[in-house]
Amino acid sequence: MTPDTVIEIGRQSMNVVVMLSAPLLLAALAAGLLIGMFQAATQIQDMTLSFIPKLVVLVIVLGLTGPWMIRQLIDYTQQLFEMIPTLVF
Repeated sequence: MTPDTVIEIGRQSMNVVVMLSAPLLLAALAAGLLIGMFQAATQIQDMTLSFIPKLVVLVIVLGLTGPWMIRQLIDYTQQLFEMIPTLVF
């Protein structure tokens, strides 16, 4: 296995990680911004007010994008397993 191959596999794995984490991170960011604006407008500074809605949003987003995430992981894993014979000399 050459260093270029290792770098390419690492690059592909980082790409998969970014694709899989993006929906959850963006949803948490959007929910956090909306909750923060609501808290600033109403001057309510309760920790559960920011935690519970974010948790609900993340569960909903995970439920919606979960099958896609699993499909991406399965495809990448199959690709890696198919590459094994070409990587071993």
